[in-house]
Amino acid sequence: MSRSTNGEDSAPLALRTIGIVLAITFAFPGAYLVWRNFTEDADPTGLLFSSATVEPMLRTLRLAVSVSVAAAGLGTSLAWFSTRTDLPMAQMWRVLLPLPLVFPTFIGAAAFIRTLNPGGLGNDVLSDFGVDQTPELSGFFGAWLVLTLFTFPYVYLPVAARLRQLPGSFEDSARVLGDSAARAVAKTVLPHISGSVAAGTLLVFLYTISDFGAVQLMRYDTLTRAIETNYLARPPTAFALSLVLMVMAALVVAAERLVSRRLPVMGAARSSRAVQYRLGRWRWPCFGAVFAAAALSLGAPTAALVDWASDGLLRERRGGRPLTIDADKVLEATVNTLTAGVLTALAAALAVIPIAYLLGRYRDRIGSLSHAVVIATFALPGILIALALRFWTIKAGPAGDLLYDTLALLIFAYTVRFASLAMGVTLVAVRSIPAPMRDVAATLGAKGPRRLASIDLPLMTPGILAGAGLVLMSTMKELPISLIVAPIGFPTLTTRIFGSFEDAFVAEAGIMAVVLVAISALLSWFLVLRRADHF
Repeated sequence: MSRSTNGEDSAPLALRTIGIVLAITFAFPGAYLVWRNFTEDADPTGLLFSSATVEPMLRTLRLAVSVSVAAAGLGTSLAWFSTRTDLPMAQMWRVLLPLPLVFPTFIGAAAFIRTLNPGGLGNDVLSDFGVDQTPELSGFFGAWLVLTLFTFPYVYLPVAARLRQLPGSFEDSARVLGDSAARAVAKTVLPHISGSVAAGTLLVFLYTISDFGAVQLMRYDTLTRAIETNYLARPPTAFALSLVLMVMAALVVAAERLVSRRLPVMGAARSSRAVQYRLGRWRWPCFGAVFAAAALSLGAPTAALVDWASDGLLRERRGGRPLTIDADKVLEATVNTLTAGVLTALAAALAVIPIAYLLGRYRDRIGSLSHAVVIATFALPGILIALALRFWTIKAGPAGDLLYDTLALLIFAYTVRFASLAMGVTLVAVRSIPAPMRDVAATLGAKGPRRLASIDLPLMTPGILAGAGLVLMSTMKELPISLIVAPIGFPTLTTRIFGSFEDAFVAEAGIMAVVLVAISALLSWFLVLRRADHF
C-alpha cells in the first residue's frame, strides 16, 4: 500500500476519481447559472443593475435583515428562559420550541392568511370578544411575521445548547469578584453565546433570502418570487436575479463558516452545573411570553390545519360542496413524496460516503475539495437549482431530452440541494471507526470491499441513517424544486398543498398539510432524534 506524504495510506485512484466526478456534478447547477448569465444575448451588466434586479434585491435584504434581527432576539430570549431560569414547565418548552421547524413556511403563511380572513378560525374567535375586523396579513409585515415565527429555532437550538454547556463556575467567579447577577451574565455568558447567536442568525438570513413559498403567498416580491415570475417569460432577467441571489447566499455562508471556526471549544466535562436564575415577580409574565411564542409558532398553525381538515371531511356530510380530492389523490401525493424522499436520501448517502472516506479516512486534497463543493450547495437556493436544470435540459440536446421531465432529474435536483445535510454526520461516522479495527481486519486479510462490508458499514450505519433522515425530511418539504422540476403527473404533497392554497381550496390543502406535518414530525423522532445518541 502506498503512503501519502503525511504518513497516511493514499486514497485509491478509483476513489479519487469518484471524488472529482462528484465535485463537478454538485458544482454544475451553480456554474451553469453563471455561464448562462454571460452567454445570453441580453447585456448581463445592464440587467444586473436594472430596476428589475435591484428592487427585488433591496426588498430581499430588507426582509432578511428584519427577520434575522427578530429571530435572533426571540430565539435567544426563549433559550435563556427555558434553560437558565425557573420558568414553569421549562422541560416541556425545551421539547416544544424547536418544533416549528416541522412546518414548511408556506404552510405557516397559509395558516395565518386564512385563519384571519372572514370565516377563518381566528376571525371567529376574535369576533366572540367584539373584534369584528382582523388584520389581513400580506406584503412585508406578513412575510416578516411568518418567517420569524418559523425560523427562530435556528437560533434557539445552538444558543440553548451553548447555555446548557457553559459551566456555572464562570458566573460564580464573577459574583465572587463583586459583580451583580446582570453584570456577571454580561461579562461571562454573553461573550460565550455570541458566536452561537451569530451562527444561528446567519442561518436565518440564508433561509429568508432562499424562501419562496411564504413570500409568494404573502405577495412580497423578493428575489425568489421575481425569479419564478420571470423564468419563463424573461429568462435573461431570471438569470440576472439568480446571479444576485447566488452572490448573496455565498457571502452569508462564508460569514457563517468564519463565525463557526471562531466558536470557542468547550470541554466535555463541566466544572459545575449551569447557574439557574430566579425570575421572581417576572416568573409568570415570562411564562406568558414563552406561551405566546409557542402558541403562535406551533399552536396556531396546528389548530388551523386541523380545523380546515376536519371541516373538509365533515362538509360533504352536511350537504356542502364536495371535496375536489379523494383518498386516492392524497395517497398518490403521499406515496410520490415518500418515494422521491427515500430515493433522494439513498442518492445523497451514496454520494457523500466516498467524499467522507477521502476526507475522513485518507485526508485527501480531492476529498477536501469535494467536501467544500457539497457543503457550498447549502448556499444554493432550491429555486436556482431548479432553474439551472430546467434550462439545461432545454438546451442540452439529446442528453437534455433524455432527462427532461423525468424522476431522475428531480432526484438529482433534490440531492444537490440536500446532500450537504448528510455530509457532517457521515464524516463523523467515518472518523469514528477505530484505526486498530482496520489494522486487525487488514492483518486477517479483509481489505477493500470485504472490510467495508464487515467492519466499516456496520459501525457507520447509525450515522448514515441519521444523515439520510435529515435529507428525507428536507426533501419532503421542498417546494420550488418540486414545482419546477417534478415530472408531469408526479404530484407531491407540497405541490398539491401549494396549488390548493393558491386556488383557495383550503379544506383540501388542510387535509394534505396535516398528512405532511404528521409524517415530518414522526420522521423527526424516528430517524433523527431517537438515533441521536447512537453515533
